[in-house]
Amino acid sequence: MTINLANYEVKAREAVQAFWGNREKARQKQIESGNVDQGERAGVTAGKNMDGFIALVIDLVRANGLDHAAIHRERAVVTLPGYFRPTKLWDLLVINEGRLIAALEFKSQVGPSFGNNFNNRTEEAIGTAHDLWVAYREGAFGKQPRPFVGWMMMVEDAPESRRPVTDRSPHFPVFPEFQGASYLKRYNLLCQRLMQEQLYSVASVIASPRTASADGAYQELDGMTGLKTFVTELAGHIAAEAARGV
Repeated sequence: MTINLANYEVKAREAVQAFWGNREKARQKQIESGNVDQGERAGVTAGKNMDGFIALVIDLVRANGLDHAAIHRERAVVTLPGYFRPTKLWDLLVINEGRLIAALEFKSQVGPSFGNNFNNRTEEAIGTAHDLWVAYREGAFGKQPRPFVGWMMMVEDAPESRRPVTDRSPHFPVFPEFQGASYLKRYNLLCQRLMQEQLYSVASVIASPRTASADGAYQELDGMTGLKTFVTELAGHIAAEAARGV
């Protein structure tokens, strides 16, 4: 089975450029309108910052044999049933002949408030995946092979995200790998463990500085959680589904 990575490296750089460019456009628009949010919210309230990565995934689906599959990204049609709650909104769904092929989430975090946001993102990622897999076990999607469940995070590459962080745990020690770990390292550990515990087919994190609005630069933290692993595994899953229908 051959897979097509859809020239992902070029498209990823374009997606990174668009991410930073869209944030700045949203900030400028709020300044011009006189309705400015506090702090970093000015760059995110317009949304759509991760659309370049969503476009990359759509290209991967089309390039690997599912050009006829339904790809949903609008809010009204990206809802899936949950087990612990009635429904959950995803960022992108791929459905083929009534089967859920892939469900994906695209997240980002820009400083300076890395601490609270990291904890919120972690709880959300774990809860979302656990809810989906229990719903799958209970037949919410019918009898079908396991879907691809992906989680992708882009974090600002900045001194605050790379600085060692101290934790306080007065009763029991923090796991050693987290002791003094920066927020980027914590995101990398989170992604590794989300996959090791089979909560996500692939969980990926990349780091990118604000200056990447000019060149789309980004960095993978390791091979297991890198973007190449994300696109390769997704492309393989899509190609397998396409072959199943032949």
